[in-house]
Amino acid sequence: MLNIIIAGITSLLTDMSTEMVYPLIPIYLASLGTPPAILGLIEGFAESSAALLKLFSGNISDRWRRRKPLAILGYAGSTIGKLFLYFSRTWSLVFIGRMIDRIGKGIRVAPRDALIADASTIGTRGRAFGLHRALDTVGAALGVIIAILIVARLGTGLTPNDYHRIFLISLIPAFFGVLFLFFIRETCHPIPTLTPKLSFKNLPPKLRRFLIIIGIFALGNSSNQFLLLRMNKLGWSTLNILLLYLLYNLTYAIFAYPAGKLADRFGTRKLLITGYTLYSAVYFGFALLNETGANSFLPYLLFLVYGLFSAITEGQEKALVAEIAQVNQRATLIGLHAAITGFGLLPASLLAGLLWNLFGPKAPFIFGGFLGLSATIGLATLI
Repeated sequence: MLNIIIAGITSLLTDMSTEMVYPLIPIYLASLGTPPAILGLIEGFAESSAALLKLFSGNISDRWRRRKPLAILGYAGSTIGKLFLYFSRTWSLVFIGRMIDRIGKGIRVAPRDALIADASTIGTRGRAFGLHRALDTVGAALGVIIAILIVARLGTGLTPNDYHRIFLISLIPAFFGVLFLFFIRETCHPIPTLTPKLSFKNLPPKLRRFLIIIGIFALGNSSNQFLLLRMNKLGWSTLNILLLYLLYNLTYAIFAYPAGKLADRFGTRKLLITGYTLYSAVYFGFALLNETGANSFLPYLLFLVYGLFSAITEGQEKALVAEIAQVNQRATLIGLHAAITGFGLLPASLLAGLLWNLFGPKAPFIFGGFLGLSATIGLATLI
């Protein structure tokens, strides 16, 4: 349990840092005159680079039978990436910063999640991942709150230097997050020295079907920054967009651990079906949103339900993979799952940006909503 708490505190501090800047990036880029297609390019390539490394870092972790060094390296990389945001004056340095940040995430995720899985049992794994996601998201909420306070103090009409100031402050919790990880103690397992070679056809049939469904869903699950950009284009101020994003993170934090308990009791499949149904509803809601609806309670409801979706699905996808996987392939298969979802973000974000440019802001959300429905049907019938 101590390792789970330490990993959670590290994630709390790192996400505090990340979420101080993440919701501001699309607004910052828009202030520089950057089109939505470039936003899709930045997020797509950044997340896909992370995806590739998630697979390799998980495999290396299993072969070395070590989790901690790779996790520390990855968190340190994410800290360095934020320096490039501070020095950015055009979208190109934002691109480099996001790439380094996400590469760091790609290195750390599978070893860290394997640490959590190693420190838990089958009967407690849903709660373990739920607790970690809850702490992670508390940090995200705190990061957004800090950003809100800074933006409120700076007033309207933020300049690039104002954004840079926030980017610089975000380095403080990121640095302490890396330090905390040194207190983790790795658990040794009597596993074979040789790790079986990863082959998709040799995976358990249930896991193969699940990963295919996840891949389909990922194609419609573009970067969250398109949700924030949608509100920006509907006339919402930077401060109000941050408040919406805070609502999302608070909902996520409050329900992540209860969702894990429900998964342990009723099974992850039912929760995931519920989660993907909520996702479809939210994306169709963003597609239908117009200037009149944007001035009502509807945006708050959409971000709240989107927080429920994240709380229900993100930790439990990993828990399901960890349950099915053998101990000596656990980090590798967690990395494979992360790689599939991450690789999907490149075409998903590129498609979202192109659909937005060609057919208007509703198009990417209609596309994502239909793929979410497809994933829901696949989970209900094939898993």
